Amino acid sequence: MDLDRQRYPIGKYVQPERISAAQRSAWIEEIAALPDLLEETVSGMSEQQLETPYREGGWSVRQVVHHLPDSHMNAYMRFKLSLTEERPVIKPYKENLWAELTDSQRTPIEVSLRLLESLHKRWVVLLHSLSEKDFQRTYYHPEYQKEFTLESVLGLYAWHGKHHRAQISALKQRMGW
Repeated sequence: MDLDRQRYPIGKYVQPERISAAQRSAWIEEIAALPDLLEETVSGMSEQQLETPYREGGWSVRQVVHHLPDSHMNAYMRFKLSLTEERPVIKPYKENLWAELTDSQRTPIEVSLRLLESLHKRWVVLLHSLSEKDFQRTYYHPEYQKEFTLESVLGLYAWHGKHHRAQISALKQRMGW
């Protein structure tokens, strides 16, 4: 399997041209389901397996698990900022450097699994409360010099969880775990 396929086992995210209410609902359900699915994916993995990179030059399984709540906490806060401010400018973060910090390298994965579970429960409550108009609210991302609607970000983060789960699942399959 080539490295690009290992990096993007479900392919890169492609934003649909039109996003329906049904599509948003499906994405919300994917976000709601992620904590249980991720826990199922990593269940029973040994410490040695958790330290294995999902691809050559990639993060360890442990780093991937810790990355998900880091990333999704930022997304959740961006949603809240967008719902309470007009076109806020968000703060980018250096995810690769965050993955190198001690908490991402040494903390038991159960801590991030519980964090992701709690975070997603709150996020899903918020998402279910949003109107069509709310999903059109935006934030500005200075790194990309682009404005993002909340509905587009919703799709991205539904994909994001599946993307990282697939990285771990593909590693387990390649290794025969």
